[in-house]
Amino acid sequence: MTASHPALALDWLGACRRAAEGLRSVLRDHPTSRERVVETGDRGGGGDLTLVIDAEAEGHVFAELQRLYDEGARFTAVFEERGVVDFGDPNVLVIVDPIDGSVNAKRGLPYHALSIAVADGPTMADVAFGYVCDLGGEEWHAVRGEGAYLNGRPIVDPPPERRAPDGRLEVVALEMARPRHLARCSEQLIAAVQRVRVIGSLSISLCQVAAARVDGAVSLMGTRAVDTAAAQLIVRESGGHVAFVGADEPLAAPLDLEPRYPVVAARTAESLERLAAVPVV
Repeated sequence: MTASHPALALDWLGACRRAAEGLRSVLRDHPTSRERVVETGDRGGGGDLTLVIDAEAEGHVFAELQRLYDEGARFTAVFEERGVVDFGDPNVLVIVDPIDGSVNAKRGLPYHALSIAVADGPTMADVAFGYVCDLGGEEWHAVRGEGAYLNGRPIVDPPPERRAPDGRLEVVALEMARPRHLARCSEQLIAAVQRVRVIGSLSISLCQVAAARVDGAVSLMGTRAVDTAAAQLIVRESGGHVAFVGADEPLAAPLDLEPRYPVVAARTAESLERLAAVPVV
């Protein structure tokens, strides 16, 4: 990794892989939906009720960050559940969602992921490393200026986007929290997209754009950095395009815990512009 800060030269990929294995053990130890819906009684830094599996999963990530700190690394972590944790340097941010797609996870549905990003500045444009591990299968990561990887292999020359005969994008991954968001944006979607897929994990949805499995991805509501910071770098390093709709610049969304801007991603700049008209902000 090209490091503008010493902390960026650490073995972040190794730390993420160890954390992912810890998260898999949490899910193995809580195999049923009845076990996975148990709450701790607390609310996390992002405002959601904390599940026991969320807290245990975050504990595995915290242990890896503590290991790096004990070895001399300094940074600040932004956790979905714990909030902001000072590890000695506010200029390097580690953005963590231990289980993106926790509704899927607690119900025993596929598609839930560990998402970790490392940045040397306060916005999406500053992310230098991104890691998304679909806890049921695939691993994605990217290094700023060095490309994107799927299961350790470079994503090279992904296929072009596909369009229906009328020019609409053939398949787009869609993420929203409530049916009302879909209702508000239905006309814009009809104009831009032929088919949609709803995966239930924003980070995994964005990664599908990196591999050109879908032609774009759209969230219909404000997103949090913990869900998007890692995956947006993976899309960009694969040659795709990303924008946070409503931000001053496409990648100016801050790396904090507030739900702020809808995110859109596409394989081409033209399609990104078209999809950016879908969310009603």
